[in-house]
Amino acid sequence: MNPTTNLLAKLKDTLSTYWMLVRITVPVAILAELLSRLGFIKAVAPVFAPVMKLIGLPPELGLAWLTGSIVGMWGAIPLVFTLVPVSSLSVADVTVFSALILIVHGLPAEQQILKKAGPGIAATMLLRVLGGFLYAFLLRAVLDFTGWLSEPVDPAWIPMSAAADWLTYLQGLFEAMISMFAILCVLTLGLEILKWSGLLALIMKVLSPVLRLAGIKDEAGHLTAVGFFLGISYGAGLLVQEAKSAAVPPRQIFLSCIFMCFAHSVIEDTLLVLALGADVYGVLAGRLVFAVAATALVAKVLQRLSDQVFYGRAFTQPA
Repeated sequence: MNPTTNLLAKLKDTLSTYWMLVRITVPVAILAELLSRLGFIKAVAPVFAPVMKLIGLPPELGLAWLTGSIVGMWGAIPLVFTLVPVSSLSVADVTVFSALILIVHGLPAEQQILKKAGPGIAATMLLRVLGGFLYAFLLRAVLDFTGWLSEPVDPAWIPMSAAADWLTYLQGLFEAMISMFAILCVLTLGLEILKWSGLLALIMKVLSPVLRLAGIKDEAGHLTAVGFFLGISYGAGLLVQEAKSAAVPPRQIFLSCIFMCFAHSVIEDTLLVLALGADVYGVLAGRLVFAVAATALVAKVLQRLSDQVFYGRAFTQPA
């Protein structure tokens, strides 16, 4: 397939993905706005207060996180500045929320993909959710202790914000959907340029030593790098084939999937939250360090697990 044909195919896939996101995001966003105007958000916010308080965030953002954890990144992002005014958020707030949603999003779909490679849904989902909140908690503790990123957030892009009337809100929602499509197209083109230029392959090669620190070796390291840059669908999709052929040991597959739970699609997702005003060190550099350390810890635990426990509780060998 020549580059032009491949790019057209990718853009077609992007359009299909965009239409799926519109069908999910628009109803959720309108429902969230309706509930907000009826006072429901304010009424249920205390339910999320204990969890959000752990990471120093307004309880209203609990709804954005819950939506994102079920729907995906694009489900959460349009709600952030609708639920909480931009003026009341700091760079630290947006960075901590972004760090959480970067790890814990799209759970139903992505954990099903990981399951096809062998890891059990319960094990990977538990580690992912706990890991996401642990990293957000540690990041908030560091930011509070140092006073770093305490200035008001100044986003480059506001997907939507609270509007005085429904017409203004719907106009903002329409503009947000147009922006979403433009961003998806730019990201698709950017990733293809990285592939054509060979830069993506070079970056993956550089990442290999880092993955070895996490206990991920050999062929699993390359496949993990694919997921790290391009997303769980790509990385885990390749691991499914390797699992069936037994080319990669099951414990390496498990570690690879856990690493991807903590850090995946770092190009696209990171650019999105940076546009919201998040800090790159908190959402990218710190997250990578956490992913390596957390996966290395899981690797140590796996070494102590018997095959009976591993295959009974955490992994199912694909047929």
